Amino acid sequence: MNVVLVGNTDYAELALWAFFLFFIGLVIYLRREDHREGYPMEEDSGVVGAPGLFHPRDKRFKLAHGLGLVYKPGPREYEVPNIAARRVSSYAGSPIEPTGNPLIDGVGPAAWANRLDVPDTMWEGGHPKIVPLELSHGFTVARQDRNPIGMPVFGCDDKMAGVCTNIWVDQSERLIRYFEVRTLGDAARSVTVPMAMAQVNQRSGKIRVDAIRSDQFDAAPVLASTSQITRLEEEKLVGYFGGGYLYAKRSRIEPLL
Repeated sequence: MNVVLVGNTDYAELALWAFFLFFIGLVIYLRREDHREGYPMEEDSGVVGAPGLFHPRDKRFKLAHGLGLVYKPGPREYEVPNIAARRVSSYAGSPIEPTGNPLIDGVGPAAWANRLDVPDTMWEGGHPKIVPLELSHGFTVARQDRNPIGMPVFGCDDKMAGVCTNIWVDQSERLIRYFEVRTLGDAARSVTVPMAMAQVNQRSGKIRVDAIRSDQFDAAPVLASTSQITRLEEEKLVGYFGGGYLYAKRSRIEPLL
């Protein structure tokens, strides 16, 4: 008696076709998933690309520490509409130039995203991650370092802008994130300066911020609270000071050649 196990069926070919179909499905799935951020693409004229094969359905994400739900792709709520800028030429892809104060309007390197107006939190307990030194859990300035509190602060024009009155620490990363600077003059205000854009000279006892001029400190964004900083406030602060590397001086805007 002859026993037929597979007959005329080519199982090797079926396995090959199954692999091809699975691989094609995997590529489509991965392409749809990576289109949740930054899509659909938008031209500089404002025209938004039409959804296509790789446009995913909205997916719900539950945020930690009771911050609610977000949907991706969802609405484009993080974009800042109607920025004060215009194209320097009519052709597509041409650069834009600011029409107002670029440091405040969020143009070019000073751009910021409309993030949630809540503090960034630590994983344990959901407490604010970045707080003033006196509200941190046992953080102090190292003995071998000079305490920056009380040091004068200078801008990129080497003129005094104010005095450092406090430091803000990142309790998760264990480092200084911001300096709190009290500006000079009758309209004195407390400005939070990113540590990454400041240079502390321990020998001379001075802090130099090479991002902006001394007179531009007065227009920097201020915090709504003296005990915490929100993600939106961080965006605007870093955008303001980061944009100064291009817009603080006229000489920085012009090309070298």
